[in-house]
Amino acid sequence: WCMCQIGYVYSGDPREVPWQLLQLKPVQMSRDDRENYMQQRSQFTDSEWIDLLMQSIGFNPDLFSDRAKLLHLVRMVPFVERNYNLVELGPKGTGKSHIYSEFSPHGMLISGGEVTVAKLFVNNSNGHLGLVGYWDTVAFDEFAGKAKKAGRDLVDIMKNYMANKSFSRGVETFQGEASMAFVGNTSHNVPYMLKNSDLFEELPKQYHDPAFLDRIHFYLPGWEFEQIRSEMFTSGFGFVVDYLAEILHNLRDADYSDRFEKYFELSSTLSTRDKDGIKKTFSGLMKLIYPDGNASPEQMEPLLRCAIEGRKRVKDQLCRIDSTMEEVEFTYKRASDGEVVAVQTLEELDYPQLYWRGRVVENSEDKGEAEAPVADDAVAIEGNEGEAGASENADALPVARHQEAVMLTPVERLAAKADGKQRELVENQRGITYFGLFGPYLAGAKKIVVEDAYVRKPYQLRNLAEFLEMLLRCKNPDEDVAVHLVTGHNEPGFVEAQLNGLNELASTFSQLGVNLTYEFRDTLHDRSITADTGWEILPGRGLDIFQKFVDGDWLNPLLRHQQLRRVKECKVTYRRIDEK
Repeated sequence: WCMCQIGYVYSGDPREVPWQLLQLKPVQMSRDDRENYMQQRSQFTDSEWIDLLMQSIGFNPDLFSDRAKLLHLVRMVPFVERNYNLVELGPKGTGKSHIYSEFSPHGMLISGGEVTVAKLFVNNSNGHLGLVGYWDTVAFDEFAGKAKKAGRDLVDIMKNYMANKSFSRGVETFQGEASMAFVGNTSHNVPYMLKNSDLFEELPKQYHDPAFLDRIHFYLPGWEFEQIRSEMFTSGFGFVVDYLAEILHNLRDADYSDRFEKYFELSSTLSTRDKDGIKKTFSGLMKLIYPDGNASPEQMEPLLRCAIEGRKRVKDQLCRIDSTMEEVEFTYKRASDGEVVAVQTLEELDYPQLYWRGRVVENSEDKGEAEAPVADDAVAIEGNEGEAGASENADALPVARHQEAVMLTPVERLAAKADGKQRELVENQRGITYFGLFGPYLAGAKKIVVEDAYVRKPYQLRNLAEFLEMLLRCKNPDEDVAVHLVTGHNEPGFVEAQLNGLNELASTFSQLGVNLTYEFRDTLHDRSITADTGWEILPGRGLDIFQKFVDGDWLNPLLRHQQLRRVKECKVTYRRIDEK
């Protein structure tokens, strides 16, 4: 698999080996092929190129969301970026260590997570360099585990290397370019860790140190990766891994960390280490997706947001661990319009009350709302304690009533605040339900029109069924509500199944007071939900807001609880319409 150049030098000393390996080159890369690689990259769209990289590491890209693909690519950044420090903690079986052991001949995986100073850095007895002097990436498998021990000297020299790219033992100082990846399993889920400790809780005591953790450039959320299943593996084409590994090895010479500065400005409150972490992650993702370094602001922005989020996850946990750590603003400003954009982690969006323990959640109106328990959106909809007209039944949405002046139900007050505003759903966010998105605006409705061109396939019919179930919670048992669906009818292979499904839904729900009718309009494109309550809702993706999940298994809790599912990125707009 390689070409070698062997030299023979006989000195007469029987203790010396006369044969010397002078040069070694992999067969797939007998020369630096970056120029051709970059030229061919221009023949692909961004999504096609990302899919090609996903297939090169063995996965079927069709089964992953855009965010999931980007997080998989972050795992490759240590191979393309010098002195990059990555942590990934998450459940078992998500492929955390696989890429570091199988993807590149320039990577070394240390099993067990424990290593000596001599093996990793330099052996004082013979002066030989350790792993960081020879490998592009050194990964520590099974790094988590509170019972594991590490010498204080190892942690200290590691901190110096991670910060300064150099290490010293004795009188001589050595330089290294190896990136470090620390991967391990977590024992608890995210809300448990946020409530009781921090997201670094599984690390050994010696590494649960603010000075060490502050040198981490990116915290990869391992809990967002699905457990590896056989159907996830690809049968499509990808790069020969030796070829791709050599390309990435050669791209370590490039530096794209400042390419975004022409279009975006990071917050001035960020520390030097915060900015270094963001820039190195951004540079690595640029080399993977745009290897020539050329990208538009629109192409760069998702990579910058990802880089900021990974560093923010580190810094937010540091502020928990060390009360003296100063909080900063993880924001950036667009040069084009001057807008300041704040970046949040998914954990912050999914569990705001736990993420900011003891603090008022941003945009909440009072402390009581911030400290409310994490549950279905119904908790927030039903109003704060003490508000007149709040429902006593936690499972029933108060029905909107036409009352005088300020005599509004909590639901009507909540809905009034959202007039003309948008709600943005973040890719892979949890805790979103139809009840929370649509309930306040459809409560008490007698007539509802749903326009969605894509209610055709089985999972889309399931979405419609769940929407109708939500309406059952929004109406009085002794009242009926008429729902008229306008959708398309030209999906090959699903025409008959669509008709059967819609007729079955109409028959079932009519007995419960929800009367479904439908019509087909194949020219329909826009999506909307209009009710005689005076509200029009414009959901960017219609009812199809959830990521794919295994919905054929009734044991799967995602099938029954929408708030456990992850959503697709989209916007939902609410606006008042003239009552007819």
